[in-house]
Amino acid sequence: MSAERPEIGSMVWIDLTVADAPAVRDFYREVVGWTVTEVEMEGYADFAMDAPSSGTTITGVCHARGINADLPPVWLPYFTVADLEASLAACAAAGGEVVVAPRALGEGRFCVVRDPAGAFAALFQM
Repeated sequence: MSAERPEIGSMVWIDLTVADAPAVRDFYREVVGWTVTEVEMEGYADFAMDAPSSGTTITGVCHARGINADLPPVWLPYFTVADLEASLAACAAAGGEVVVAPRALGEGRFCVVRDPAGAFAALFQM
């Protein structure tokens, strides 16, 4: 995620958390052409997937272990919210559900919700 404060409501990141991250990393490297930068976690590395010409990080492919063990194996967009607790209350009132409770992420917190149609999204508050 960028060091600048993102606009509330914007999608600031998307990643994929799976059991076999190296195989999925290699799939997207071959199919899309992304290059890879390893991102050190606690005792293992996840993968930043980078644009081949600029090296700009596009997305992440993560291992379903450690702090990511309970994330769903889907492309997960992260949307910024002004108040995580208020957004969680609104989620429940609108027929959604929290599937991963709020936790720290960098200089903020996030959680994962499922909307009434069954789609997943992460809500992120700086």
